[in-house]
Amino acid sequence: QVQLVESGGGLVQAGGSLRLSCAASGRTFSSYGMGWFRQAPGKEREFVAAISSSGGITYYADSVKGRFTISRDNAKNTVYLQMNSLKPEDTAIYYCAADPARKYGTTNGFLYDYWGQGTQVTVSS
Repeated sequence: QVQLVESGGGLVQAGGSLRLSCAASGRTFSSYGMGWFRQAPGKEREFVAAISSSGGITYYADSVKGRFTISRDNAKNTVYLQMNSLKPEDTAIYYCAADPARKYGTTNGFLYDYWGQGTQVTVSS
């Protein structure tokens, strides 16, 4: 069983930055892929970024490429999402997810087994 707790969300002006954190329970955090997803009001959940177990492979949605950076600290059982140059369209609830079955990470949200409760990010114009 894996428990995930996100933090770091909030209200920021367009052009600003936020860093989300996701703390994971369990001793095998360093062996599985992690991802970030988001869901805006009235929209479906969408992939944002993913990272392999070692941190050596990362994936990004086209909409955030060059602005967001996913990283992880396996010693702290934590994955991060650094968000720069935020836009109003980035407003959403952001969820982290764990995929113990695949160490290389995946962009497919249906393959993730564990999800956090989400953290709200609001970007004002």
